[in-house]
Amino acid sequence: MKYPVSQHFNYSVISLSGEIDLNESPNVRKQILEYINKNSSLLIDLSLVEYIDSSGVASLVEGLQMARSKKLNFALVGVSESALQVLQLARLDMVFTIYASLEDIESL
Repeated sequence: MKYPVSQHFNYSVISLSGEIDLNESPNVRKQILEYINKNSSLLIDLSLVEYIDSSGVASLVEGLQMARSKKLNFALVGVSESALQVLQLARLDMVFTIYASLEDIESL
């Protein structure tokens, strides 16, 4: 499954939705890495994510690490309550840059 991608300032915005689990996380990983390999700074919109498991979180972490290695910006935006709980449990809410909405993001 591919997820919609839009542009916001200098960022590509990947909008995830539904359940990001063991079945879906390889697709998420592939799409995130595809844009990072295009040297695109990324925003990952999690506002429509109903559930995310450790494999989905691992895909986000891998994207963050690869973006950092290429000196690209990588942030989460509009994180749903259920996704935020998972990130907080793993203390990853302190690792990722998280914005409440796209409107909170200026051209960086």
